[in-house]
Amino acid sequence: MLYLRPMTPYDSLCSLAREIALLGSTASVLGWDQETFMPPKALDYRAQQLSSLSAKAHALATGRRFQTLLEKAEAQSDSLTPTELANLREWRYERDRAARIPTALVAEESDVTTHAKHAWAEARQRSDFSLFAEHLAKILQIARRKATLLGFKDEPYDALLMGYERGATTQAIAELFGKLKPKLVSIAKTATERSASIPANLLRGTYSIAKQQQLNQEVAESIGFDFQSGRIDTTTHPFCTTLGPGDVRLTTRYDKADFTSSLFGVLHEAGHGLYEQGLPCTDFGLPSGTAVSLGIHESQSRLWENHVGRSEVFWEKWLPRAAELFPNLRKIELAEFLQSIHRAEFSFVRVEADEATYDMHILLRFELERRLLDGSLEVAAVPTAWNNAFTDLFGKNPPDDAHGCLQDIHWSMGGLGYFATYTLGNLNAAQLFQAAQKDKSVSGGLKTANYQPLLHWLRTKVHAKGSSLFPSELIAEATGRPTDPAPYLAHLRNRFTR
Repeated sequence: MLYLRPMTPYDSLCSLAREIALLGSTASVLGWDQETFMPPKALDYRAQQLSSLSAKAHALATGRRFQTLLEKAEAQSDSLTPTELANLREWRYERDRAARIPTALVAEESDVTTHAKHAWAEARQRSDFSLFAEHLAKILQIARRKATLLGFKDEPYDALLMGYERGATTQAIAELFGKLKPKLVSIAKTATERSASIPANLLRGTYSIAKQQQLNQEVAESIGFDFQSGRIDTTTHPFCTTLGPGDVRLTTRYDKADFTSSLFGVLHEAGHGLYEQGLPCTDFGLPSGTAVSLGIHESQSRLWENHVGRSEVFWEKWLPRAAELFPNLRKIELAEFLQSIHRAEFSFVRVEADEATYDMHILLRFELERRLLDGSLEVAAVPTAWNNAFTDLFGKNPPDDAHGCLQDIHWSMGGLGYFATYTLGNLNAAQLFQAAQKDKSVSGGLKTANYQPLLHWLRTKVHAKGSSLFPSELIAEATGRPTDPAPYLAHLRNRFTR
C-alpha cells in the first residue's frame, strides 16, 4: 500500500505561492509582449488585463487563506529545514508589507504604469517631456501613497528602496554615495582626459542587424546562456524578464553604425538571464527560487558585461569572429580595439556610458528621485532640474529630453527607488569577481576565455541561494566580507588611470 505524507501547512503555502507566481508570470508574458510586439491599439485592453492579474495576485498574497497557512506553518517551524525557514521568513515579510497596500491601489498602479510606459516611449521618440509629465505625476501620487502606507523612518524613499534592496536605507545609501562621489569624479576626470586622444569613431561603420544578432547569440551562448530556455528580441529599452521556469527573455536595441552598443547590452542582460536560469527551477514561485535583490541581480549583469566582456582575453577570442562578420574590423588591431571600448567620455545616455562615468548617472537620478518623492521637486521642473544637475556633474547640457530625463523607462514602470541598486551592483560585481578568482579553476579558465568555471562559481555562491540569505549575508558569505567599495574603485583605477 502506497503511503502518502499528509499535506502540511507549509506544503499548502508552497502551493498557494506557486498559484500567485502563475498569475505574476502570466502578467510578465503580457508585459514582455507590450514592449516587443503588441500593436498600439491593444494598449487599453492590455492595461485592463495587467490590472486584473495584478489585483488577483495581490488579493491572494494578502488574503485570509495565505495568512492562516502562514501562521500554521510558523507554528510548526521546528520541523522545517533552513531553506524552508528562510521561505517562511520572506513570506512573512512580503505578506506584511503587501497587506498594507489595498488591492484597489495595486490595480490602479498597474493601469497607470501600463499607459505610462506607452506614453514614455512616444515622449522619448519625440523628445517631449510634456507628453509624459501627466503620467509621471500620477505615478508619483501612487508612490507617495504607497510610502505612507508602508511606513518609513526618515523619508518616503526608504519605503520604496526596501522593495528593491532588502535591508537598505536611504541614509546609508546617501552616505555611501557621498563618500564615493569625489573618488568617482576624480577617476572620471582622469579617464576622460586620458581618452581625449583616442579616436571617437574608430569602430563606426556599417553593421547589419542580422549579423549583430548572430554575434550576440554566439557570445551569449558562449558564456552559458541557454537558448533552449530563453531568447533575444528587440525593444526600445533593453531588459531581461522571466516568464516562467525555462523561459527567460532578453531584449536589446541596435545601432547600425556601432555593433558594440547592442553586444554589450546583450552581455549585460545575459548576466541577468544567467542568474534567472541558475535559480532553483523546482522552487519557482518560492523565495528560495527567487533572486534576492536588484543590487545582487545587477552585480551579475555588470560582472559579465564589464569584468568579462571588456577584458583583453575576451576580445582575443571574439575580435577575430567579429571581423569575420564585419569586414571593416579587419584593419583594427586588438590594442586599438581595447582602447576604443575603454574610451571614457561624459555621455548623455546612461546605458551607453562607459564604466568610468557610469555611476555619476546613478548619483544624479538618486538625488532627483528623493526630491520628487518628498515633493521638493515638481514634475514640471524635472527637465530643468535634470539638465542643471547633469551640467554640474558632467560639464555639459543635454541637447534634448530624449538624451536627458526621458532616456530611462524606470519611472514609467513605477520603478522609483530602483536606481541606487545599479551602483550597489557595480560594487558587488567587483567584489564577487575578485573573490571568484581565488578559485584556481576560475582563474585558470579566465586566462583562456573559458567562462564555465566562473559561471559554476556564481551558480554555487549566488544563484543557488535564491532569497534564502539577505543580500548583505550573501555577499559576506561569498566573498568573506560585507560589500566594500575598494575592489570596484581598484578595478576602475586599474582600467582607466594607470
